[in-house]
Amino acid sequence: MADRIKDRTEAVVDASAAEARSEATTPLSTAEIAAELASGTAAQAEPSHPRPEPGPDPAGDLPADPAPEPADASLAGEAPADAESATQVLPPVVEPAAPAADAPGPDADSDADSDADSDLDSAEAEPEDDADRLPDLLPVPQRHSGDTIAGRYRLEECISQSEAFSSWRAVDEKLRRAVGVHLLAAGHQRAEDVLAAARSAALLGDPRFVQVLDAVQEGELVYVIREWLPDATDLATLLAAGPMDAYDAYQMVRQVADAITAAHRSRRSHLRLTPRCVLRTDTGQYRINGVAVDAALRGLPEEDAELTDTRALGALLYAALTHRWPFPEDRYDLQGLPKGLGQVPPDQVRAGVHRGLSDLAARALCVPPPHHLEPIGTPAELAKAIALLPRIPQPEPAPGLPARATTRYPATQPTVGRSGPAPRPAAPTVVLPRPAAPTGPPPRRVRRHARRLLKWTVSAVLLAAIGYGSWHLAGRLGSTGEKQALGTSGAGSAPSASSTPSPHLSPLAISDVSSFNPFGSGPMHPELLPQSYDGNPATFWYTDGYFSDLPTIGHGTGLVVDLGSAKSISQVSVQFVGGTTAELRVPTATGDGQPSKFDDFGQPLAQSTGTDAEFQLGTPVRSRYLLIWLTSLPKDGGDRYRGQVAEIKVSG
Repeated sequence: MADRIKDRTEAVVDASAAEARSEATTPLSTAEIAAELASGTAAQAEPSHPRPEPGPDPAGDLPADPAPEPADASLAGEAPADAESATQVLPPVVEPAAPAADAPGPDADSDADSDADSDLDSAEAEPEDDADRLPDLLPVPQRHSGDTIAGRYRLEECISQSEAFSSWRAVDEKLRRAVGVHLLAAGHQRAEDVLAAARSAALLGDPRFVQVLDAVQEGELVYVIREWLPDATDLATLLAAGPMDAYDAYQMVRQVADAITAAHRSRRSHLRLTPRCVLRTDTGQYRINGVAVDAALRGLPEEDAELTDTRALGALLYAALTHRWPFPEDRYDLQGLPKGLGQVPPDQVRAGVHRGLSDLAARALCVPPPHHLEPIGTPAELAKAIALLPRIPQPEPAPGLPARATTRYPATQPTVGRSGPAPRPAAPTVVLPRPAAPTGPPPRRVRRHARRLLKWTVSAVLLAAIGYGSWHLAGRLGSTGEKQALGTSGAGSAPSASSTPSPHLSPLAISDVSSFNPFGSGPMHPELLPQSYDGNPATFWYTDGYFSDLPTIGHGTGLVVDLGSAKSISQVSVQFVGGTTAELRVPTATGDGQPSKFDDFGQPLAQSTGTDAEFQLGTPVRSRYLLIWLTSLPKDGGDRYRGQVAEIKVSG
């Protein structure tokens, strides 16, 4: 039995060797190897057809079907001989290194062989009718650049191609936009599963995921059409420059964990979440490619889906913090951990790692977690743990450099098993001899320069004196009048200048939140409004998508917060998804009636731009209603502008 399994496994490896050479993403995991063996992919490989040379993927997000690979004992979750006490990692996220074309198959006593043994025995015990059984490796129908699919999608560039499917960058000639295309033979055993997964993903309707636009079977071909993100960069490319700082790593894992949690809540999973699938747009928003579809293209089972995606999230955070892949194998241009080290927390691999994020990565990835930490087994648990972290501030720009010129990723620190470079010695100070003072009268050019310098110096002193006098006079005149917050008449009136805000703020309960869209066709997504103040940043309310930003359209949209009764307000915090510009306003009229027109609100009390808005009011304002008015929205990663409000908090 062991010899038969070994022969079958070697056939699988040989049949997929050519596929591995054209793979643009990562090799298969041990779970994928078992899936391929179970579906009968051990048939001897046929000579492959000529394939187009794969080109670069600007978004890095069209993965191909990689080759099955041998699984050794360490990849199956067994501890190395010299690290029996080290913390181990569950196998669903382990991805072994790609073998050469002549690489031998796995040993007969490995876990993968045990699974293959049972599958092969059951297949022999219950033979199937060849006439009813769909082929396992039916080659994808050959297409070339310039071919048109469905009379609409013109293929431009082949990104990757495998025995099962090919991935292309194409142009939608009807809408004049770039799209991504997966092609699969209609007679392939996975065709129905791919269509079902694509249609399910298309119904997700979450802008944090790359949208599936179409999924159709036409003749001998099955094709899946998705968004193409030319302005997005995958996480693997981002990490090529070095590890992320704590703020960027926090933003990445928070957004991705929240999105995966929402997908699981709608009974969808990813099962192949890698750095190539996580894309960051130019607005700082993260988008996830391949939900449900990537797993179906590779025939991955959905057992332990939550645990698999949680382990993948832990691996992403680990790589972002350490610039190392958390396994002995090198992946995604990242060096793996030293063999025999076992699994250690990120703060033991790289100096200066944020302790809270390091513990989160270890809890999600390590089994058991170090330091007696509680393990995390679902994306929802991970999203909740991230929300409980203290706020991580954005790093300040380097001195003397503008914010945009700041180095985004610091240089790699010394890691385990590798000593850092020796510090460069300081350059010796060279004292130059002072030239002798010239004798005789100064030249005419020097005297002219001295007169000009004296004239400019006197002018600067006079201007400074005038400015200081004006500022002092304005300060004295301003101190005699009363201070009043802008636009706070009526219900939003501010107390006199003698009052001072209380140093101790208490959270104010929010009674209700409603969509305020006076210049549009009506309220937007009222069923999602409770998610804007439910205390869970993983859920959010979002606006409709706009083809132009709000300043171009000429009006805004927003949310009205109802506190139930008039209360003293000192601070309003709003967490957005993506950089958003917003204003805080209060009504100008007294009474308990909710304003219905934009003119019912006064001038802005405060403004903010970014993902975390903090509307600080120097003087408390008393009002029942607050208007969070959005004036500029980020792009959702595609061709739409969309506002997303994750959490609103009011303090007084």
